[in-house]
Amino acid sequence: MKFGIRKPSIRKSIAARTSPTRIIKNKLGLRMPRGWGWLTDPKKALYNRVYNRTSFSIFDLIKKLFK
Repeated sequence: MKFGIRKPSIRKSIAARTSPTRIIKNKLGLRMPRGWGWLTDPKKALYNRVYNRTSFSIFDLIKKLFK
């Protein structure tokens, strides 16, 4: 589990936004509403919840500086 600052990867963020699976799910309307990840994959949802609360991004720091 990661604690502290996350290192952003531009390549991975672009790949995630342009993946064929994401495009197909969006076109067919197979997405669940936000916050329903615990229903589809509870183990992954719990991991993501802890991860997002214990780590932060460089972009989060920049937002706080210019707020």
